[in-house]
This record gives sequence, structure tokens and C-alpha cells, in this order.
Amino acid sequence: MTDRNPDRPDLPDLSSKNPDWWRQAVVYQIYPRSFADADGDGLGDLRGITRRLNHLAALGVDALWLSPFYPSELADGGYDVSDHRDVDPRLGTLEDFDALAAEAHRLGLKVIVDLVPNHSSHTHVWFQEALAAGPGSPARDRYVFRDGRGAQGELPPTDWQSVFGGSAWKRVPDGQWYLHLFAPEQPDLNWSNEEVRADFRTTLRFWSDRGVDGFRVDVAHALAKDLTEPLRDLGDLSAAAEQVLDDMPPGSHPYYDRDEVHEIYRDWRKVFDTYAPPRMAVAEAWVPNARRVLYARPDELGQAFNFEYLQAGWDADELRQVITDALTTARTAGASATWVLSNHDVVRHASRLLLPPGTDENAWLLSGGHAPAIDPAKGLRRARAATLLMLALPGSSYVYQGEELGLPEVADLPFEVLQDPIWEQTGHVRKGRDGCRVPLPWTTTGPSYGFGAGGAWLPQPESFAAYAVEAQDGVEGSTLELYRTALKLRRKLLEGESLTWAADSPAGVLDFARHDGWRCVANLSGTALPLPPGEVVLSSAPLDDGRIGPDTTVWLAR
Repeated sequence: MTDRNPDRPDLPDLSSKNPDWWRQAVVYQIYPRSFADADGDGLGDLRGITRRLNHLAALGVDALWLSPFYPSELADGGYDVSDHRDVDPRLGTLEDFDALAAEAHRLGLKVIVDLVPNHSSHTHVWFQEALAAGPGSPARDRYVFRDGRGAQGELPPTDWQSVFGGSAWKRVPDGQWYLHLFAPEQPDLNWSNEEVRADFRTTLRFWSDRGVDGFRVDVAHALAKDLTEPLRDLGDLSAAAEQVLDDMPPGSHPYYDRDEVHEIYRDWRKVFDTYAPPRMAVAEAWVPNARRVLYARPDELGQAFNFEYLQAGWDADELRQVITDALTTARTAGASATWVLSNHDVVRHASRLLLPPGTDENAWLLSGGHAPAIDPAKGLRRARAATLLMLALPGSSYVYQGEELGLPEVADLPFEVLQDPIWEQTGHVRKGRDGCRVPLPWTTTGPSYGFGAGGAWLPQPESFAAYAVEAQDGVEGSTLELYRTALKLRRKLLEGESLTWAADSPAGVLDFARHDGWRCVANLSGTALPLPPGEVVLSSAPLDDGRIGPDTTVWLAR
């Protein structure tokens, strides 16, 4: 059994006595600018987070993950970092971070921070030095600068495309071009440069020394690039670079999922292991599952996000296959599986799981969520069922802020308030990710529903009042109380990292057992089904005359 935290006996011990705390943890993702605003400027900040940490402790999660809080122009929601070892002054100070980490640890919560190693902001001192130093300089070698093609170098060096749309190259006044796989304000670092590698080792130690327990590694699959001259075009594959890795020989893409990237993470692991307990890390790697498992090896990052699960539809057969594959590959890597339903980059699952298969999510967002129209009550019912299914699985669950309130996607944000650079960079073709980043409602009234003393940086719909923490706290049957109960009960499921599928489950039903007689039955079909033997300890929706209704998950004990 896992040791207990003496200050909070309901929690597993997250101290140095349990270096594997992350293997079965529930991690709560905080998008700092949208969580809580302490100074009333409309932007969430670190002191706001610290004031609300009791919410996480009462929820029963094991750790919090902070999305970027570093100095940034917000060209990409904070992922354009101008200093990887400081705090954006609009969000606080290093002292505020220290206070946050100390309070989190006092409450029995581990702290994970986002690390953004693929690129910096164009305002980073290194990039400014590179611009001033000129072609061929050591300063430019920290980034990926190249001469252009064409008679006057007027064409980009390759046909590589930005994830946000358009060319991945931007020309500077002296005629050279620099690589930016994301926004132009996010120049890619050159990980073949030892100075870059050494600086990030310093960054890992900087935050670990301040009490950080782990790192979420942004775009973990993109650091290593084939910079052999001449650089290779991708041809017809360029426009869909992240979607073609399945069709390419492993490690052959010029800038995604190259074999050399694993040398970087083996080097990082040596840093992580100098701490007690060793620092954990989880990779954001948008690569095929068979390749993603490499990032999760014990001598590298240890975990990787399971995007097949995030992208799976509300279909029992598909989910069963995804779950089985994830558990198998995690076991092969010596890691634990990861599960996630929502995050800061995708449509919230209370809305997404209702969209018909094949729906163009961008077209749905552009329609303001009206084509097709979805029923919020049905979406919430399905989201609650999905949550109980996820929390019953062995491995780590990552919960995105607001999903414990049942928040839907805010699909009808007016175009004029959008902040995501995707909107501008695609020429108003892709609406972007603002709809899942709308600030949280804490109270049922107020100019920003308790988010801050004034307004919020993105407008909240009036419907948020009914989802507020204040509206759900202590209310039997509310989504908030469902999460609290589920997370408390889940601690009895922590034994083991496997499950056993029922041999005779009906079509549209997921039915599996954990240890000591625990059983999870999720009815994804359109009809009610008989309740299996056992004591119902939790249900995502009221039982239908003793039967499990559609879009309902139940936990049973022997």
C-alpha cells in the first residue's frame, strides 16, 4: 500500500518516501491567466492561484500543473517565453512562485511546471543578440537561421509550414530567414548547439531547486532537427506535417520525432535523478503511439500524454482498443499510462463528446456552436460518464481546470475578442483555442463571477453562473461533488497498473475490473442495461429504475 500523508490521511504520501507518486496521480492543469485574478487587472496571476489552492486540496487531486507563467508577449498564450527562469510581472514575481509552491506542498500537492524548450520568444535576449550579430555568428547558431532560395534569397529556405498556418520561415532585414514552427514570435532554438543544451540544464535545476516536482515538456517531439545542408523539402507532406508521421519511416521527418531527440531527454534524466525524489516529466509528443512510448522510458522523461484517448470518440469499441493499447505500451516502456479528456488546446469534452463523428471542429466553432447545435445537459451527462470512466483506469489522470465544474466550450466568442494567434495567422480561417481558455467562474455574481474584482481578459457567458464553484459546493449530485467523491474513492483503486475486461459485455458497454472486486461499467449505448451484481458506490447519473441508463458510468464494489 502507498504511505499516507500524516497531515492529510486521505492522501497518498507524496514525499521522498514515495518516488513513484506520479504513476497513479491525478494532476490538475492550471492555465494561469484564466484561473484566478488577485490584483483585478483581468488577467489571472500566481497570487490568485495560491488563494485558490484550497479548491484543489478539497477536490482531492495529487498535483497541479502550471501552464506557462514566464515573461511573455502572449503571442501564443504564454508559450512565447522571453525568460525561462523568471515570472511574467503581470502574473507576479519569483517570490510569489515560491509562496505558491510552499502552500501547495503544505496542502499535500506536488507542483509541475510547463517547460517550453523548442523555442523562445523573439524578445528573448538571445534572439535579440542573434539579430544584432548577423549571419554566421555564434549568437545566430543558437537558433535556426538560413539563407533564402531564389536569385536574391527572397524565397524561404524550405517549404516547411508553421503549425499556426503559413510558412515556418520569417525573413529578417539582413536577408536571412529564421525557423518558427509556431508563431513568428516563437523562433525555434537549435538543439544541436551545446550552449542551448547547457542553458536548459540550468533551467531544470533552477526550478527543481525552487521546489518544482516535475515538468510537462511542450512539443517534446520537435527539438531535434535535421539541419544537414541542403535542408529537405517535405513536398505534399508539408501542409500536414504532424499528421503524416504514420506514413513515414520512423525518425525520417526533418523536424518531428527524430531519433536524436532521445539523447536530449537521456541527458535531462541525469539532472532529474540528482534530486530526491527524482523529478518527473511528461512529454507532449504528437507522434504515433508506438513511437511516443520511447519518450516515456525510465531513462528519459518517464511519461507521455496519450493523445489517442483524448481524440477518441464516444464509442465503446474505439475506447476499449485505445485503453488496451495504452496500457500495453506503457507497460512495455516501464511507465504508467496517462489519460486526459480536456486541456488548453482542445474543445472541452462536455461539448466535444457530443459532436457527431467526422465533425469539423473549426467549422463548428466558426458557427458559434450552432452547426450542429448540441444539448448542454446531454453534453454534461456524457462528460460526467467519461470522467468516471477515466478515473477508474490505472495510471495518471490529467484534469483540466473547470472540467470539475462541467464547463462546456464557449464556442460563440465574438471574433473581435479572440486572442489566439491562430485566428490572425490563418487569415481568420481557424478560430483557435480561446473557447476552452475562458476564465473560471467562482461565484454566481460579480463582473467576472469571482475570477477577479473586475472584468476578465476573455468574456464569460451568463451561463457560467450556474457552473460556478459557489453554485455547486456542497450540492448533492453536482459535478463538483461528483469529482470530489470520485477522487476520494479512487484512492482505493490505486493498487496495480492493470485491469481485466469482462468477457461478455454488451455492445456499446465498457466493463472492467480492478483489484479487490472494484468494477467499472460505462454504458455508451443508447439503451439502459441491467445493473451487474455488486454494490453501487458511485454513479455519474441517477440509475434508471435500477438500470444503468445511456451515457452513464457506475463504480461497483463486491
